[in-house]
Amino acid sequence: MIGDRWGVSDSEILRSYPCDDFVTSPALQAWRGVGVEAPAEAVWPWVAQVRLAPYSYDWIDNLGRSSPRELVGLPEPQVGDRFTTAGGRELGRIVSVEPGNQLTGTIMGALMSYVLVPQDHDTTRLLLKVVMQTSRWAAIGLSIGDLIMARRQLLNLKLLAERH
Repeated sequence: MIGDRWGVSDSEILRSYPCDDFVTSPALQAWRGVGVEAPAEAVWPWVAQVRLAPYSYDWIDNLGRSSPRELVGLPEPQVGDRFTTAGGRELGRIVSVEPGNQLTGTIMGALMSYVLVPQDHDTTRLLLKVVMQTSRWAAIGLSIGDLIMARRQLLNLKLLAERH
């Protein structure tokens, strides 16, 4: 599918993600990934902080409000907590979480899993998989749109984790 992969290897596509447990036969499957020059312990708080803001293109996703550039010390996410906030509105719900390892939420009919994979030399692979049951044509448009927004989000989370 157009736009279904960015920054991921074949082995990262073949691995199991928590979102796979919630959607059988998804029309949309999209994988994104980025290498972060920071240990998973430094990346996780930023992933968990997507509960406050989208961290993508704030002028689109967040009605011009800036996503926080400092950690605010949120408690660990729990199943049932809001998944994110955009434009001042709480959106989605967390459906699965393993603090320090993965955060899976649902928003607007899609499920997405952020997975942290520690690497050598205090680096981390930050992976994101999005799945959704929808029509084939809608899946193509959603995949392309998600590619643009998710790429920006992962690059922002990378930058913030590496900076701190």
